[in-house]
Amino acid sequence: MTEIRDTADGITLDLLRTRRSVPPMLLDGPGPTPEELDGWLAIAARVPDHGKLSPWRFLVIEGEARERVGAIIERTFLADFPQADEKRRAQERQRLTHAPVVVGVVSRAGPHVKIPEWEQVLSAGAVCMNLVVAANAAGYATSWLTEWFAYDRRVLDALGLDPAERIAGFIHIGRAREVPSDRPRPDLAQIVTRL
Repeated sequence: MTEIRDTADGITLDLLRTRRSVPPMLLDGPGPTPEELDGWLAIAARVPDHGKLSPWRFLVIEGEARERVGAIIERTFLADFPQADEKRRAQERQRLTHAPVVVGVVSRAGPHVKIPEWEQVLSAGAVCMNLVVAANAAGYATSWLTEWFAYDRRVLDALGLDPAERIAGFIHIGRAREVPSDRPRPDLAQIVTRL
């Protein structure tokens, strides 16, 4: 039993040690099956959640929905930048079309008599990271992004978010066409204080 556990621990630690984002433009299909995705969403929801509030929910954007949401993003962008050329319009329209699946993690954090809003926001961030790690462990590549439209109320309204809801992140999931070289990581000496 110890040997099996040591192997599993080694695999988990290696995944966490080497995990990296792959830009959506480098993600292709095939995407996860509905069963795989549902399993990852269940894993994503197993995060610290003080008060059992579930202060988050999921928007699964796949198939034709990626183009429909892309059209919303493009229209919103054009309302502010009507002079944009076709290349820029296409860039906005295609923001969610590169990966076969994009999961929007919606934060429902809000005032509570006992649970600080900050803890609820952190819980939504943990949901995003659990989803990333689950998909990576299954052999998929991911990218956790927000981008401008995650903060634009017009887009959020069109996606059906309540006025108090916000996007914690869009998790793009697919197969990596290529994996970019790793970026420099923080020097522990610069970020660790031992008391």
